[in-house]
Amino acid sequence: MNGADSGYSDSYDIIVIGSGLAGMTAANVLARDGQKVLLVERHYKLGGLATWFWRGNHQHIFDISLHGFPVGMIKSCRRYWNKEIADRIVQLPAIKFDNPQFTLTTTFNRDDFTRLLIERFKIPAETVKAFFDTARDLTHYDSQEMTTRELFDRFFPNRPDVVRLLMEPITYANGSTLEDPALTYGIVFSNFMSKGVYTFQGGTDLFVSMLREEMKKNGVDIATSAPAQRILIEDGRVAGVRIAENPPAVDVPELGGRSFPRSSLLGKTIRSRAVLSNGNLLGTIYDMAGKENFSESFLADAQKVRLNNSSTQVYMALKPEETLDPDVCGDLLFTSVAPEFDAKLLLSRHITSRTYSFYYPKTRPGTDRHYIVASANADYNDWASLSDAEYAAAKNDLIETTLDALEKYVPNIRGKLAYVEAATPKTFKDYTAHWGGASFGTKYEGLAVSRSLHKQIAGLFHAGSVGIIMSGWLGAVNYGMIAANDAEAFLTENQEG
Repeated sequence: MNGADSGYSDSYDIIVIGSGLAGMTAANVLARDGQKVLLVERHYKLGGLATWFWRGNHQHIFDISLHGFPVGMIKSCRRYWNKEIADRIVQLPAIKFDNPQFTLTTTFNRDDFTRLLIERFKIPAETVKAFFDTARDLTHYDSQEMTTRELFDRFFPNRPDVVRLLMEPITYANGSTLEDPALTYGIVFSNFMSKGVYTFQGGTDLFVSMLREEMKKNGVDIATSAPAQRILIEDGRVAGVRIAENPPAVDVPELGGRSFPRSSLLGKTIRSRAVLSNGNLLGTIYDMAGKENFSESFLADAQKVRLNNSSTQVYMALKPEETLDPDVCGDLLFTSVAPEFDAKLLLSRHITSRTYSFYYPKTRPGTDRHYIVASANADYNDWASLSDAEYAAAKNDLIETTLDALEKYVPNIRGKLAYVEAATPKTFKDYTAHWGGASFGTKYEGLAVSRSLHKQIAGLFHAGSVGIIMSGWLGAVNYGMIAANDAEAFLTENQEG
């Protein structure tokens, strides 16, 4: 193509900013429908928080975050991507809990949870059925006044053990608390309760490479190491995107001391009729679009939007000869030493609760290595104010306390490790530019703001983690499709010429 660069055009129908699953899905759907699409990503690889990294001269590979999602991901991938991707989604059969109130293993679906609640927790069968039916039937059209705490009090009064069983995994999945609307809990819980927890067999590296190939096949132009600096707005309408002059200044160990690669789009302005941002919602409004382009009433609503939490993660690679015991570890292990479920404790730097994702050779067919990712919810502010020395010490403490806790499930874990590394909320902010390093975007009130961007600025759309619909892999894919449909309608109604 001629124009801005030998590989890119001067203008596009739409530019998608950010290559999280929502951004990539939107780009793919729009290109498949005939729109001319440019996808720009600040990182040197695609995926957002659904990505991976190498260490040890490509000896060790780690998936970012804990990748478990509902069975609905199969249908969404088949519909918005292709059958080959959907066919690689498989169930995680053993979800384990270990805390002071109970220890158990479940397939994490409605039938098994019903059995556990009746037999193990002695809840009447009619109460269990009524709870599941109520959670399933909650919709965005219902009143949002009932909190999750009130939902539990209605069905399971004075049963903190039941609350922990039903709540703790969802808090890890989307940052929900007991004070959030019951709706934000009910939809996610009901999705997982359908048929359990699933993952992508082959690892995130294969998953993202298959997404990239599908996008290229459908005509998406892809630019990595190309951070969007500004969304251009002229006369109340989107006019394009200006790309920053330099890639992010982030140390990338897997690049062997080299910084991010330089994109040929750096410093350039690309015109477009529309923009779909897959960046952080508040960053999209204030950093890229500019508050001067929005009404006072809209900004008042935006100022009420709360960021969701971030997380810490510890990545561990076992030596080639070492293995994990699936009977002890399972696939996902939710652990805690806290007496009861407490969302504030989940965010504390003094970690009481961790979720472990265990990667066996079956996770990546063709490899015989075993990996562990330990994740804990976290507050960005606990890490942002630390000096360099304090930060290094805190990361080391995070690793050491995680290994101490893991010893219960993997004896002599330190002797079995070939590599270990930690990530913090600051890490996630550096790589994604999410405000507060938010792992799950914003709380529920962000949804209405996200959905109304185009009413403020013609041609501006957003897709990402906003409240419930849209946390985790399935939510991101589905919201990408929803935003793509909105953008498609706009582009069709405002065709040039």
